[in-house]
Amino acid sequence: MSAVLDRRAALLPGRFEFLMGLYAENYHRLVRLFAPQTLTPGRYVSSVDDGLDVHLQLQECHPYTLELELTYDLVDAQTGLRTPSAQLRVYTDAHVAEALHCHPGRHLWQVLGPFPPAHTVLQHRLRMNGFLTRWLEYLAEQGHSVGTLERDDAAPAQVE
Repeated sequence: MSAVLDRRAALLPGRFEFLMGLYAENYHRLVRLFAPQTLTPGRYVSSVDDGLDVHLQLQECHPYTLELELTYDLVDAQTGLRTPSAQLRVYTDAHVAEALHCHPGRHLWQVLGPFPPAHTVLQHRLRMNGFLTRWLEYLAEQGHSVGTLERDDAAPAQVE
């Protein structure tokens, strides 16, 4: 009986492998949706008939890394920032996209504290990247795409 249980554990991915799989899935969804690797730094907006504009700000482009923020045009009453908001780092060479944080104006250390246990950080990253997977899927279903994305040079900078 223990041989069966040992084999079952070998077939199931661990949490870390599952997280890396989410990163890869998020990369492919994001590339199909908005092709950020083809954009120049700046602000972009995608409008479809649902009335919820999606804002993409490509903040930095490096040879193998992109940093961007993805958000709706909804404003959080407490912070005054757009929400929901996801800060993303895209590794174009490794084909992975990581949600760094999904809270308006808050970094991981602000959410979890200065020295969280590794398990807590892993669980939080799983939740954030699971959210990103579902959000990107939803945006694609609503009709957002690279074809609906337009540069928005008139947008004011968001203060954090």
